[in-house]
Amino acid sequence: MKPVVQEDRTGCAFASLAALAGVSYARIKQEASALGIRVSDPKLWGETRHVRRLLAHLGIDAGKTEQPFLSWEKLPDCALLAIKWHEDKNGPAWHWVVFVRDASGAYVLDPKKALRANRRTDFGRMKPKWFIAITPPFAW
Repeated sequence: MKPVVQEDRTGCAFASLAALAGVSYARIKQEASALGIRVSDPKLWGETRHVRRLLAHLGIDAGKTEQPFLSWEKLPDCALLAIKWHEDKNGPAWHWVVFVRDASGAYVLDPKKALRANRRTDFGRMKPKWFIAITPPFAW
């Protein structure tokens, strides 16, 4: 799976979904817009409803509930992770990333634009709060 970099400051959800679907950031933004979902909507990083609507729209099978993060080893082979979880003036907020375990090993696709490399293996630096399991088939 290839990383997709977020083109908007608040576009981590769109970029993570684009990586899962194997499409461009612009395509996800267009699909989301058709559903009435905007990149600036705080619900994208403070709720899961919009992300789940987009996953279903893209035909990506996702777990029904958010699961607490226990360890990297206990994650499924693919998951949307909530990292950098915190409370802000609007309530809970987080940064979306994609966890992948495949033939090349385990890694995280982090869409943050400022990173030198968007494929990360520095697991000790990331602090996941919970995840949504993603079931193949999707863009491996």
